[in-house]
Amino acid sequence: MNNQLETIKQLLAACSKEQRQEIFRALRQEFPIHAIEQKLNAEAEIILEAISRATDLTLRGIRGIIAEAAFATKVVGTLQGWKDTTPGGNHPYDFVLTDDRGNIRIQVKMQRQKSHRPMLASEGYRFLPPDMHVVETQKTRGGSHPKTGEDTRPYKFNEFDILAVALHPSTGDWSRFLYTVNSWLLPRSDETNLMLKFQPVPKQANENWTDSFLTCVSWLRSGQNRRLQIDVPSASRTTKKKRKTNRKRKTRTN
Repeated sequence: MNNQLETIKQLLAACSKEQRQEIFRALRQEFPIHAIEQKLNAEAEIILEAISRATDLTLRGIRGIIAEAAFATKVVGTLQGWKDTTPGGNHPYDFVLTDDRGNIRIQVKMQRQKSHRPMLASEGYRFLPPDMHVVETQKTRGGSHPKTGEDTRPYKFNEFDILAVALHPSTGDWSRFLYTVNSWLLPRSDETNLMLKFQPVPKQANENWTDSFLTCVSWLRSGQNRRLQIDVPSASRTTKKKRKTNRKRKTRTN
């Protein structure tokens, strides 16, 4: 069998590019690239062509899905002593990983892009540092709670444990992630139980962000009480600034 395979490989190497493509097309009839082809009843080439025609908004969602798949294969797939116990259905987290000490809920997000480049934190909010990137921590779809009427798009601090940020926009590498503890993220100034929409992400690991999932798990389980070291304007300061701006506008009008 090994001799036959080597002979076939040698014959393929001697073929022209066009001949190898013809053989590939013949083999593709028997060997689908992915099970999604059967699910959608469409060849992988057609599916990829459809993705290539997508708008930027659609591609943004696709990149988010790729980030989740990359986390599953390049991070979860390499962990020893952990099981993927993610339940079915819609949840405010993407993964539940379990070891002998318990469950960890992980939300995977893409580093935000703007005009096809990594978005700077200061472009999210002016008070965030210009030398950091940013991640958008809110749910894809908006809505309101049927009983309370509150906005359901923002994340609450108790909805997951670890935030994993895919760094592909700035690194071009789907295996690169930065992690931090959920409770360390910045809160909104008006509703401190909700996360600020844009969170600053460093360009490399630091004391609050790590490129090791297991290190972040140890931070979480240690119970350390930290907060990303950014000066977030309080609601009162923001209100005063708005009042001052409004007074200036009225003076100019008068």
